Amino acid sequence: MRILVTGTAGFIGAETAIALARQGHSVAGLDNLNDYYDVRLKQARWERVAGEGVAQHRIDIADAAALQALFGDFRPERVVHLAAQPGVRYSITHPEAYIQSNLVGFGNLLEACRRHHVGHLVYASSSSVYGGNRKLPFAESDPVDHPVSLYAATKKSNELMAHSYSHLYGLPVTGLRFFTVYGPWGRPDMAVWLFSAAMLEGRAIALFNRGEMRRDFTYVDDIVGGVLRALEAVPVPDPHFDALHPDPGGSWAPYRVFNIGNHQPVALREFVATLEGALGVRAIIDEQPMQPGDVEATYADVDRLRAVTGFAPATPLAEGLARWAEWYRGWRATAG
Repeated sequence: MRILVTGTAGFIGAETAIALARQGHSVAGLDNLNDYYDVRLKQARWERVAGEGVAQHRIDIADAAALQALFGDFRPERVVHLAAQPGVRYSITHPEAYIQSNLVGFGNLLEACRRHHVGHLVYASSSSVYGGNRKLPFAESDPVDHPVSLYAATKKSNELMAHSYSHLYGLPVTGLRFFTVYGPWGRPDMAVWLFSAAMLEGRAIALFNRGEMRRDFTYVDDIVGGVLRALEAVPVPDPHFDALHPDPGGSWAPYRVFNIGNHQPVALREFVATLEGALGVRAIIDEQPMQPGDVEATYADVDRLRAVTGFAPATPLAEGLARWAEWYRGWRATAG
């Protein structure tokens, strides 16, 4: 099939585009290569993707005309939308970036999918939509009406926007609520990178909430496998949907939302101890209070995704961090 992947200079976007190309699909990619973090890393991912035969296009999804032109030229049958402005804490200081990319850009993408009759849109939501929820594990049937960051609010908005297009135009749409993803070629603003850099340089690492936070760390290969499985499972209207007791994860429209995570939350202190083993370095701990926009725990109930697609994450934390450490040492040696 002809598949468009957005965010192909990004962490998950690059790996997804490569996996699809290796399956034999005709893949096009787009990214704006912004400077949210080191552009050298984005450029290196971009070149890896291009090396797999993926036609790359430097486009900002907030540019509606450029996006429509690409859709008109490539005529994608499926779209995997992974481009977005990420980061919880950055959304507190740079809200305008999230409005433009995650709201305006997503609206442009939905409109392009509608106009060009895309057969299935899979897009990235986030575990952050669960916000202040305390019930664990997080399930798609849970209400998600209390975000604690603007980033989370934009991702919840994406789900609402996607449902409206699915209802109005019959656009098959699947939203994936990603839980904390790590692995080679990851993002410099995420904990595993920040911790690794500090540990190898002999600096202290900040453990917020005294290291008592828990995260559902999920290895990138498991995530990509789940994305590809979800892409194959085109949603249809649920004939059993109960409008008197609506389930946020389903609909009378061809619309679904799934959690995609490891289903094994890990305390931050345990994560650091495992990373110490992978890097062969002891961490210096600087305990810090909870930060604005953070949540104490994330924990994915993945039963629905497993039932529909057979999704089964299989990478133990120690194995995933060992692969991460090997890649990261190599990146530091070449990138400086």
